[in-house]
Parts: sequence; C-alpha cells; structure tokens
Amino acid sequence: MFAITPLLLSFTGIAIAVFYQATILAQQQRNTMEQAYLASKEAELKHYVNLGTAAISHLYEAELQDATTQAEAQKILSALNYGDDGYFYIYDMHGKNLMHPRRPDLVGKNLWDLTDPEGNPTIQTLIGKAKEGGGVVRYLWEKPSSHKVVPKLGYVVPLERWGWMLGTGIYLDDVDTALNKIDVQVARNIRSTMFWIAGIAITSALLIGLSGLALNISESRVAEAKLKTLAQSVVRSQEDERARLSRDLHDGLSQLLVSVKLQIESGLAKLGPQVQPSDPVRLPFSRATHQLNEALNEVRRISHDLRPAMLDDLGLAAALEHLAGEFENATGLPVRFASEGDCNHLSDAGNTVLYRVAQEALTNIHKHAREVSNVDMRLSKYAHQHSLYISDNGSGFDVERIASHPKRGIGLSNMRERLAAVNGKLELHSGAGGTQVIACIPNGEAV
Repeated sequence: MFAITPLLLSFTGIAIAVFYQATILAQQQRNTMEQAYLASKEAELKHYVNLGTAAISHLYEAELQDATTQAEAQKILSALNYGDDGYFYIYDMHGKNLMHPRRPDLVGKNLWDLTDPEGNPTIQTLIGKAKEGGGVVRYLWEKPSSHKVVPKLGYVVPLERWGWMLGTGIYLDDVDTALNKIDVQVARNIRSTMFWIAGIAITSALLIGLSGLALNISESRVAEAKLKTLAQSVVRSQEDERARLSRDLHDGLSQLLVSVKLQIESGLAKLGPQVQPSDPVRLPFSRATHQLNEALNEVRRISHDLRPAMLDDLGLAAALEHLAGEFENATGLPVRFASEGDCNHLSDAGNTVLYRVAQEALTNIHKHAREVSNVDMRLSKYAHQHSLYISDNGSGFDVERIASHPKRGIGLSNMRERLAAVNGKLELHSGAGGTQVIACIPNGEAV
C-alpha cells in the first residue's frame, strides 16, 4: 500500500493536469482556428466586393447618371454569383431593397425595421456600417440553399453617388460545423488519453503488488517503458496534427484562393481584348492574380512541409526522391538519390523519422555547409536494419565542438531523439572531405 498509494495519487494528479492542460489547449486551438477561418472569410468577402465595385466602376464614374445607368449596374451585380449561396445585394440608405438575386420578393420593400430572431435590427446595422465607410458585419439571415436562418458574415460598402449600400456575404454554418467537428475530436482524444492513463495506472498498481520484493527494479523498467511510450505518443500526435493541418490547408484555404483567382480571371476576361495589360483598369487585377498564384504556392509549400502526402501514398523512397528534387530546385545543389532493396516495409513511425532526418540533414547542408558542390542520399535495406546515408563534399566541421556547444547542434540532437524513439541510432562523420550522416533503424521496427 505504501508503494501503490503514492503511485495512484501521482497518476491522479497527472490525469488532472493533463485534462486541465488539454482542455485549455483545445479551447486555444478552437479560438485560433475560428480566427483563422473568419480572417480568411473576411479577406475573401473584401475581394468579392472589390470585384463587384470594379465591375460597375465604368457606370458609376460615367458623366451621364440616370435611372438607366443604375439599372444597368444592378443587372451586372445581380449576375455576379459565386457558389450556391454567394450573391450581391443593394439597399438605399433608407432601408429600401433595390436588388436581391435570391429574394426577388424583397425588391422594392423598405426593410429598415426588419429584425432577426434575436431582435437585432439587421438592415439598420448594415446601413450604419456602410455610412461609417464600409466593413464587416455579422448577422443572421436565411440561407437560400437550406431556407434556415444561420449566422452570416457580410461586407458592405457605400456607393455615395447613387445613395446605395452594396454588400455581399458568406454563411458561417460551415465554419461552425468544422469547429464542432474539431471539438468532438478533441473531446474524444482527451477521453482516450484519460482511459490510457487509467489503464496504465491500474496495470502499474497490479505489477507493483505482484512484484513485491522486486519493487525498485519493476518501477525502473515501467518508468522507462512509459517514457518511451509517451515520447512515441508525442511524436505520433505531432505528425497526426501536421497531417490534419496539411489537409485543412489543401482542402480549405487552397480552394478558397483558387475560387478568388477564378473570379478575378473571369473579371479580366469580361474586360475584353480592347483593354491593354498596362491599362490602369486591368493592372490591379493582373497584380492580384500574380499575388494569388504566389499565395497558392506558399500554401502548397506549407502543406507539403507539414506532412508530405507522398510519404503516406507512395512510400519513403518516393518521398525522399521528391525531397531531393525539391532541395535541388530550391538551392541549386545537385542531389543524387538511390534506394537499395525493398524499403517499403517500415512502420509509419519509422518512415516519418527517416524522412524528418533527411529534411534536417538537407537543411543543415543548405545553412551551414561550405564549399559544397554535390549531395548524395541513399536509402538501403539490409538483413538487420534500414539505413539512410546523406553526404556532401563540403569542408566539414568539428563534430565534438558542435556537440559540446550549449547553443548549437540542436538539429543533430533532434535527429538523435527521433531515432531513439524507434530504437534507431545516428552516426555522424565530418572532415575536410565532407560530412556524412547515417541514420539506422532496426528491422524490428518494420511492419
């Protein structure tokens, strides 16, 4: 009892601390994701409104202003739809609806006193924001595709010359659904962690009770096993989170950027060939398209750095070959890659560790190696282990001095720790003829 009671109390304290920290982290993660979602939605809406105002700018700035001109502008804006529930609407500054593609029954009606189910004056709020110069407004509105009142993020601007308020919006029920899924997954992970802690606590208590006189030896071995399991769990959780974020970037933000790009290219096409590329009307759109291409490339790069899909789909050898090509394109250093034997039977953890070691080694070559003209990378399977060799022909460095320096060699330490988590080892050789990094994982870590 003297041995088991402190152990159970310790596990209880760990469970409470883990639950408390996990809950706080989950809330912080949700807030961060929500802010990122809303920021992307706001930027998207601003682009849409800019697209709408640009589409009618030739009418708005024309010298002749009459009802026909305004009617033509309304016709253009009513045709600018994006998605099933994306549209523009127009009100005058007194609350009268002048155009609504999804709700023609509202056209001509004064909706100044319209309130949402919570009693908030919707149209008054939108017009008030427009009078302040325009911006983002959150309100409740009926979604055309589902006919349900859901939260909506709108963006309005004033067209003072005509006395109009031009606006558009994006419904946020999809954002709420995505955040709720995250909450459910986090809650499931927390419960799973609690069960694991409870299971480990009970198992440890039974082992201590049965061990008796061998208490100290048993505690030492159990503690070592727990530390290793925890280290592997942390690495696995990090990789899972990287994979999820990579998918979210690729399937969410990347698709939004593509949508915006297509809208801008559509606007450019509508300008016609008579507008030259250097024309002030066309030039901002061309710059926006170029910047969107850069943003898409950056999103793809971040997504790939977080977790390359090729590693899961095609295996370690293909992922390393692709990594070598990317490194050569980015740095100009030629990289020769080769694989020997069937290297596709490592566990997911082993594949991830060797890939991260390769990333870290290539990064070190790019940042620190001097006088390098080529890099060799080779993946091999032997009877007892899988090995990854990465070498360069640079001037080398003092391995012992780097290892003893308190503020340097962090990348090498990370590689050793990752390999230790899967019972692997790291060898490092460096001299005047170059540097060689050798990462080995026993075949016992293979699937």
